[in-house]
Amino acid sequence: MTSLGKNPSPPNLRLAILLLAAGEGSRLGSIPKALLHKKGKSLLSHFCNSLKAFSPVEFVVVTGFHEGVIEAELKQLRENHDLPIQSVRNPHPELGQASSVRFGLEALQSNYEVLLVALCDQPLVGGDEISLLLRQFEQRDQQKEVILPVVGSQRGNPVVFSRKVIADILAIPAMVCRPFMDQHPELVQIFATDNQAYIADVDTDADISKFDLQRA
Repeated sequence: MTSLGKNPSPPNLRLAILLLAAGEGSRLGSIPKALLHKKGKSLLSHFCNSLKAFSPVEFVVVTGFHEGVIEAELKQLRENHDLPIQSVRNPHPELGQASSVRFGLEALQSNYEVLLVALCDQPLVGGDEISLLLRQFEQRDQQKEVILPVVGSQRGNPVVFSRKVIADILAIPAMVCRPFMDQHPELVQIFATDNQAYIADVDTDADISKFDLQRA
């Protein structure tokens, strides 16, 4: 088992980021979870801060149900952070997360080497967690194309994909990451860890209290 550690320097990879922020937040009364506040700043802002050390070549945020308020936050973040933030709106977010993943993958345009697919409602994921995943990618077995964090028996996020495997996914109509991984376990390298950040997310009011968050 690998636990959270400090990394002195970021991995030297051409990194693209795909952040999913299209959900309705229906179990919380229909609110944008990306805009929940932690220590006075939105989860979206905290995620952007986490990315600074990695100098991503592309950063795509998929919006949907709460496009207006999330785009307003992104406008502010573009002014405050030196990040290539681009937003794309899933026109049918009611079709679920898989539709947002596919829409986001199709929007990628950079010459990236590795893609990090992340969720907007993981309050404990920061630079250390991202760095650990990228280190795992750098040190992966030669035949592996995906780094999947697993805590106990539970799959976590973010997940790291090679550019090659994303091209393979996009070559199959309507295919997205999770079913592709299920169909090709030989390409997936498990990153076994006890770091709860990879499985901590916000779905209920109890989660808001647990992680000391505030509604915007």
